[in-house]
Order: sequence, then structure tokens, then C-alpha cells
Amino acid sequence: MMKLVALVPLLPLIGFLINGLFGARIKDRAHLVAIPAAGLSCLVAFIVFFQTIGGATLDWDVYSWLKVGNLTVPIGILVDPLSTVMMLVVTFVGLLIHIYSIGYMHGDRSFARFFTYLNLFMFSMLVLVLANNYLLMFLGWEGVGLCSYLLIGFWYEKKSAADAGKKAFVVNRIGDAGFMLGLFFIWSTFGSLKYTEVFAAIDPALGAGIYTTITLLLFVGAMGKSAQLPLYVWLPDAMEGPTPVSALIHAATMVTAGVYMVARSNPLFNLAPFSLEVVAWVGALTAVFAATIALVQNDIKKVVAYSTISQLGYMFLGAGAGAYASAVFHLATHAFFKALLFLGAGSVIHSLHGEQDIRKMGGLWKAMPITAWTFLLASLANGGIFPLAGFWSKDEILFNAFERGLTIPWLLGLIGAFLTAFYMFRLFFQVFTGPFRGDAHTAHHLHESPPNMAYPLLVLGALSVVAGVLFGFPPDRGLYHRFVAPIFEAAHESEGAAIHAAASSEILMAALSLSVALLGIGLAYLFYVKRPELPARLADKMQGVYRLLLNKYWVDELYQAIFIDFGKRFCRFLWGFDSRVVDGAVNGSGWLTMRLSVMSAWSDLKIVDGLVNAIADLIQGGSVTLRRLHTGAIQNYILAMALGILGMVVFYLFV
Repeated sequence: MMKLVALVPLLPLIGFLINGLFGARIKDRAHLVAIPAAGLSCLVAFIVFFQTIGGATLDWDVYSWLKVGNLTVPIGILVDPLSTVMMLVVTFVGLLIHIYSIGYMHGDRSFARFFTYLNLFMFSMLVLVLANNYLLMFLGWEGVGLCSYLLIGFWYEKKSAADAGKKAFVVNRIGDAGFMLGLFFIWSTFGSLKYTEVFAAIDPALGAGIYTTITLLLFVGAMGKSAQLPLYVWLPDAMEGPTPVSALIHAATMVTAGVYMVARSNPLFNLAPFSLEVVAWVGALTAVFAATIALVQNDIKKVVAYSTISQLGYMFLGAGAGAYASAVFHLATHAFFKALLFLGAGSVIHSLHGEQDIRKMGGLWKAMPITAWTFLLASLANGGIFPLAGFWSKDEILFNAFERGLTIPWLLGLIGAFLTAFYMFRLFFQVFTGPFRGDAHTAHHLHESPPNMAYPLLVLGALSVVAGVLFGFPPDRGLYHRFVAPIFEAAHESEGAAIHAAASSEILMAALSLSVALLGIGLAYLFYVKRPELPARLADKMQGVYRLLLNKYWVDELYQAIFIDFGKRFCRFLWGFDSRVVDGAVNGSGWLTMRLSVMSAWSDLKIVDGLVNAIADLIQGGSVTLRRLHTGAIQNYILAMALGILGMVVFYLFV
């Protein structure tokens, strides 16, 4: 029965092939292929999940893929608690977004192409999480990267969308280069790329240096895929794609691939304490950095996008603290409430006929009650408010960071919690409360989303409320933690005792985190409900800071100047060097050869041939003269002899 798991990725692949081959004929019925494929994949995933709860696991080499020298890589499937959690997130959230897309993409001329890409993405993501070796994971990794490029630039007629797709592709290649180097080091060190063989071959005697090198290279890949400093710049621009894409790829699944890869590689990271510290610091800094930018953004999707970057930072903070289970727990809860936020934003955009500027919204609660209520639940969950899902997972991360002595990253995480609550409720109040600030025509046509868009909101809203307490209570020992415990035993053996000994302080830490979040909500209420004039006054007083945040620290401009503009100038320099110096030398050599050949031809003609011809002419002229002297008359000969003798006498007498 466990081998049914092969159907989980194969069903979306079949949907992709059918729509890819016949989409031009199917057109607006493409969802009738794509959704059953996603739904059946989700159903099989749940069957496998229940078998995994019963203790069943599977490490199945389906067939040998590559065999080169000492390297053997299978096409293999690994079913364990970690891959099962990821599989459920991908298939379940993916199914809901497929259903939502029916209404959102209705009427789009590329309707069939959209669902084709969605199925391909699900297949690639499932290959990534179910692979039993690093190379097959990398294949899925690149597959989701391709799908991201295709879906971000889905409306490729828009230059901004096409540019965003290319930007995502290029930035992720930087991270992927690090990932590939990490794989080379893994193979050269352990002689295999299969998880079980690599982890079994781990030897602390090799020294921390090799493990630090491998894990830092792997983390470079994770930074690119999961949009962490400094490789985060592609994700905000990715909002150019359709909103369901933002929900599926850039909130719930693809961007969490880096977190999954770090968690999967936990035996390697456990032997590289420096790498873990780097992961924690990068995560904490990213969480605060992205949150500060989200404070002042006016595009509804951009706010949620920067929130995603920030929450991914919390996941890496948890992983860096060695709390891999907490990091993956936040990954799962985040998938629910962040997908809900994006789908709620899409519902608003759909009702406002494409408008994304929150300054032109307001008062949508009455017209869109389902969207408003579910968006509120997602905002509370994202803000870490008890007892919603985000509270349990985020609190665990902060607590573990504090207990493991990561004081400054923990403090940054606490600041991030305050900022998160503030910007989320700034967004909520500006969109759903107060008067409507758009035009009269739009106000007249405000409406709630159709059922196929509303139902996924309700399901995700319910999960945003109950998932945390249902699976995460009590903290570190809930259903979820007991389920994944075998995967992270090594990490818990070293730190578990200390954590449990300090369990009494967790309530205090949770209360502190909750208080900070409530303070953020209260401040947002003051600024955007009670005293809406305050933000403008504060922006005027702190214009420098406001412009800095509004322009996102000018990081994109800095990258443009350093890497793109400089790159262009350097390329122009190389072109000039090639055309003027290299080509100049070649062309100069040709010119010089031609000049020398002309001179050689002239010297040959005028000097060599001239000398030869002159001698010939001289001889010829002399011979003519001599012929004339030979007259045959004896008297002439006697006269010549007499003249010669006379000349000799004169020479002798006078010279």
C-alpha cells in the first residue's frame, strides 16, 4: 500500500501532460483535468499519511537513474514523517488554490496554460519533497524554479511581468550554484548522494570544517529559494504573477523548499555549529528587515510578500537554533494563513477590477464579509495572536532561540513580532474599515467573490484557527512533534533536556511575545482607525526614514548599480577591448602584412628587377657598341690601336 505514494507526483504529471498536449482544444475546461489530478493526488497523500502515523515508512529505489564510475543515483521515494508533512501541505493547499483559480482566472485567454503550469509545479514540488537523494531533490528544485519563472511571467505581454520572471530566474541561479557545489562536496566526502547513505557515513572525526563548508553551500541554495538576505529581491517582484501563483508558489510551498532542505540535512548541520549560527542570524535579520519594509508599502500584494520573506526568516531562525521541528511546524501553519492572506488579497483585487493600491480601498467589510472575516483570522494568525496557528509555531521558535543562547536573534525576532502585528493590521484597517476611497464606479460594483473562490478562504480560515492548538499543544510535545520526533532525534538529544528543564519559562516567553504583538495591533488601531492623520504627520517628521523604507532601502537600485549597470559597463569595456585591441591587433597585423607585401612587391619590381634589367640593358647597350666597333675594316682596327697606345703614353707621362 505504501507504494501508492508514487501516484502522488504522477497524477499532477498526467494532468500537466493532458492539458499541455490538448489545452488548445480543452481551453476553458482545463480545470476539469487539473483539479481531479490535484484532488486525487491529495487523497492518496492522506492515505499515505495515515499509514505513516501507524509507523510505516518507505525508502524505495524505483530504478537506477545514473551510474557513472563510483556514483550511483536512483529515482527513489522517501516517505517519512518530514516528507509526509511537506507532501500534505503541497497537495492540500495546492488543491484549494486550484479550486480558487477557477473563479480568479475565469475569462483569461490563457486559462488552459495556467492550469498546465500549476500541475507541473505540483509535480516538481512533490519530486523535491519525496526524493530520497540530493540529486533528485535538485531536479525537483530546478523544476519548481522553472515553474516559478513561467508563472511569474504568465502575463508576459506586460514588460514588468516578463522582467520579474527573468529576475527570479537569475537570482535563484546564484543560490543554485551554491547548492550544486554543496552536492559536489557531499559526494566527494561521502561517496553518495542518497540521504540514508550520506547520514550513515557521517563521522565527527572528519572535523567541523568539512561540515561547515557543505552546510554553508547548501544554505546559499536555501537563501535563494527561500528569499533570504541578500537574495530576497526576486520575491516582491514576483507579485506580477496571478494572485493564486503568489499563494501557491511564493507563500505556501516553493519558498519553503529551502527550509525543508535545511531540516532534511539536519544531521550535517548538527555537526556545523558555525553554520547553524549563520542560519539563525540570517533568518533573524531577514525577519526584521522585511518587516520594516512592509510597514509603508501600499500595494496589497507587496505587503503580504514582504510578510512572507519575514516569516521565512523566522523558520530559519528556528532551524539555526536547532529547533528543526518548530521551523517545519511554522512552515505548515504559515502555509495556511499566508495562502489565505494572498487569496484574500486576490479576492479584493478581483472585486476592485485589478486595483492593488490600499490607499484606494477601505470599507470593504460590508461588501465582502467572507473575505474580511477570513482575512482578519489570517492577520491574527500571522501576527502570532493566541490561540491561532501562528502563535504556537512562532512562539516555539522564539523560545528555542532564547533557550539556546541566541539572545540578539531572539530579540530581533521579538521586534519582528511587533512589526508583523502592526503592518498586518495597518493593511487590514486600510482595506476593510473606514470609508471607501476608490472611485464611484468601483464602489457601485463591489461584490463578494464567487463560491469557488470563497470556499477555499473558509477552509484555510478554519485551519488558521485550529491547526496550531490541534497539532502543536502542548508545545514541543504535541501531536505534530511526536510525529516528526524520529527525524530530529539527534538535535533533541543534545538540547532536549535543557529545553524541558526550562519549560516553566515558556509561558512567560509566550506572554511576552503575545504582549508585543497586541501592542502592535493597538498601535495600528490608533494610527489607522482612531487617529488616521497621524501616519502622514509622522512621515513628514521622519521623511528620511520614510523614504528609506518606502524605497526598500534602495537595495534594488544598489544591485542595479553594482551588478547590472556595472556589468553592462564592464561588458562594453570588454567589447571595446575586443574590438579595438584584440580585433585591432588582428586587423593591424593584416594591414601591416598588406603594406609589407606592397613594399615587397615594389622593391622586387623596382630594385631587384630594376637592377637585373639595368644590367641587362647595360650589357645589351655595350654589346651594341662593341658590335659597332667590329666593322671588319683593318684601318679602323689600326686607328684604335694607335689611339690606345697614345693614351697609354699620355697617362704614363702625365699621371
